[in-house]
Amino acid sequence: LGWFERHWPDDWPVELVVEGEPTLRLPRDAADAEVRFTCIIDPVDGTRSLMHDKRSAWVLSAIAPFRASGPARLCETFVAAMTELPPSKQPLADQISAVRGARRAGIRAERVDLRDGSRVSFEPRPSRSRDLRHGFASFARFFPAGKALLAEFEESLWERLYGAWEGGAPLIFDDQYICTGGQFYELLVGHDRMLGDLRPLVFAKLGLKDAISCHPYDACTALILEEAGCRLTAPEGSALDFPLDTLSPVAWVGFANPELEAHVRPALDAALREFFG
Repeated sequence: LGWFERHWPDDWPVELVVEGEPTLRLPRDAADAEVRFTCIIDPVDGTRSLMHDKRSAWVLSAIAPFRASGPARLCETFVAAMTELPPSKQPLADQISAVRGARRAGIRAERVDLRDGSRVSFEPRPSRSRDLRHGFASFARFFPAGKALLAEFEESLWERLYGAWEGGAPLIFDDQYICTGGQFYELLVGHDRMLGDLRPLVFAKLGLKDAISCHPYDACTALILEEAGCRLTAPEGSALDFPLDTLSPVAWVGFANPELEAHVRPALDAALREFFG
């Protein structure tokens, strides 16, 4: 918070929404009529993996126009950025940002060498595959709560798409990157073809009120994927949208490209109806 206050320009009064902190304004005495922006930040998405030096965590942030009548929403964000926090043995870290409506021209991606501070630009390239065969695709089931139902749902989806598994070569691979920022990155750079987080649906069905799910600060960089050509939606296919707060549960499904979504969507919708009504 001290760093943000030192670097944010005083002539752009902002509402700051941060995981684990009360919402505040900078300058701190700014009135509603003066505040221009809402900035939502997850300072460390993927804390546990980074603590154990297993995998990168991410700093996630997005900005929307301020609304005095209630929280700004994801659909109103116009710029977002994500910065990699790598484990100790990894000397490179990626930074990716995007501006809404500029498509690929508005995406800036750089790989930072932490040993000397040098930067090299690169172009995020989501997969162009039209199906999931022999690629990575999965749904978030990081914790014990709801894991059995999520696995059953996922197995049902794969069977609807490609038939029952009969002991041949693996058709679809699973990789549980334990943070939403990391999952978004895997879609952006072409590592994964489809990812999703249905925990709010699962927890509601099972009556698990206090189970941990995705929150708005975890998914605030969605516009980067959209500008890169990915498809990011609510589970049933409507536009992904939610208030930029710290409490709302967020369910989402992401596809590397629209053609892949068209391939998966009929089976996904049927599985959603069967499991969640």
